Amino acid sequence: MGLTLFCHLILLVAAVSAATGGQDAGRVVESEEGKFRIEMVAEGLEAPWGMEKLPDGRFLVTERPGRLRVIENGKLLEAPVEGVPEVRAKGQGGLLDIRLHPDYEKNRWLYLTFSKPLPKGTLTSVVRARLTDNRLTDTETLFDPPAEEASEGGAHFGSRVVFDGKGHVFFSIGDRGDVTTPANQAQRLDNVKGKVLRLKDDGTIPGDNPFVHQPGANAAIWSYGNRNPQGLAIQPGSGLLWATEHGPRGGDELNIIRRGENYGWPVATYGINYSGIPITDSPSAPGMRDPVKQWTPSPGVCGMAFYVGDAFPGWRGNLFVASLAQARLFRLKLEGETVVHQEELLSGTGRIRDVRCFDDGTLYVIYDRPGCIVRLVPAW
Repeated sequence: MGLTLFCHLILLVAAVSAATGGQDAGRVVESEEGKFRIEMVAEGLEAPWGMEKLPDGRFLVTERPGRLRVIENGKLLEAPVEGVPEVRAKGQGGLLDIRLHPDYEKNRWLYLTFSKPLPKGTLTSVVRARLTDNRLTDTETLFDPPAEEASEGGAHFGSRVVFDGKGHVFFSIGDRGDVTTPANQAQRLDNVKGKVLRLKDDGTIPGDNPFVHQPGANAAIWSYGNRNPQGLAIQPGSGLLWATEHGPRGGDELNIIRRGENYGWPVATYGINYSGIPITDSPSAPGMRDPVKQWTPSPGVCGMAFYVGDAFPGWRGNLFVASLAQARLFRLKLEGETVVHQEELLSGTGRIRDVRCFDDGTLYVIYDRPGCIVRLVPAW
């Protein structure tokens, strides 16, 4: 299949999904572990990307064009939050993820990732700020991307952000669409593209980062060889950092991100070029980590969350993974570090960007197109 035809088919699937998404609110769905009902939380969003819940019950939602929106008492407020950093919303770039600091109720820090405009293009940046009334204040830059590494392309920014509960923050940056050869910058330690990075929550470099003493390496790097990681989650109990990663044509991955490890892109991958030409002879290579799970064809795996609530006892400990291209939600049952079962939910309802589990025990699902948020509640 040629690149043009392949892209047209992807666009057709996305258009059909976008047309049907959001219309299933109120429907009861029977899954393998019980029934749930789909409830609408907010409609009328433009390319929502990340979501958080404030202690007072309000929700904050990022829109990729550069707006931070508030949902209050079941209503999407018209006025966006003021003081959001300038973004360049090109292609996959824009205002991306949002996370509250684990001690938010004490320090009121919220963290944002976004594609920062730079003289040579854009690259992923991380800031933290406080929400005062309807404005961000006290904004601090935690990660200012190297200006010389910016590029004009609109692909592969990452970019999720999570905390490990030990004073560290992890975030991802994609390879920015670099070449599918070993020269790809995901394999180089002297730049931040194609990496998962780790900082202290104040933006300083931890002294035990794997490459902090290696000459020429960027000291913030935690792992490398990551094509475009758009999902990060810390597993309760084990503390393991899990990541979803977009492959090219095939080869989307689920990985456990470990200190200093190389995840192979593009030396080792299950995917091929969009033109159909192979990238590599083998999906594995010495010294490089194999994925825990790979998907071919590519579902466009994105945000993910471990289910830790009480509303669905049969889901407890399961990993939920959003899918853009295949427009569905995956439920993965794990035994240790192995995926032993997969169930597909919400098929054909729209491009799913992220999934979150908050303190009410339900699952919140963010649709990229159509721009809406629903939640899954028990329907016994």
